[in-house]
Amino acid sequence: MILVDSSVWIDYFNGVVCVETDRLDALLGKNAILMGDIILTEVLQGFANEAEFKRAQKLLALLPYRDMLGHEVAMQSTKNYRALRKQGVTVRKTVDVMIGTFCILNNIPLLHKDKDFDQMEQRLGLITVNCT
Repeated sequence: MILVDSSVWIDYFNGVVCVETDRLDALLGKNAILMGDIILTEVLQGFANEAEFKRAQKLLALLPYRDMLGHEVAMQSTKNYRALRKQGVTVRKTVDVMIGTFCILNNIPLLHKDKDFDQMEQRLGLITVNCT
């Protein structure tokens, strides 16, 4: 099972062709792709067109789903953010620390297209999906 970050889903739904969206396309239907509350919100909030919103909502509802943010993830996200700051790394978006922490705690690989996760991979042990 893998988690796909909103950075990849948004490009995927916008028809952007890149190594990450190609990898997602190759994984769909072959591997279990997990959807979580934080990512679902980030992806769906960007749709301006109602028909496209409903289509994406239906497609994403087919994926296994888990709530991502609870007390344990919130507290560990705080610790991870602070640990990174002490190492001179500032993550641009708090939500990325939450997503990365969820993956670390649950040993779930992350497919992403966001440099914030690179530091979590190098410094916190986040497992990422290889796109090569």
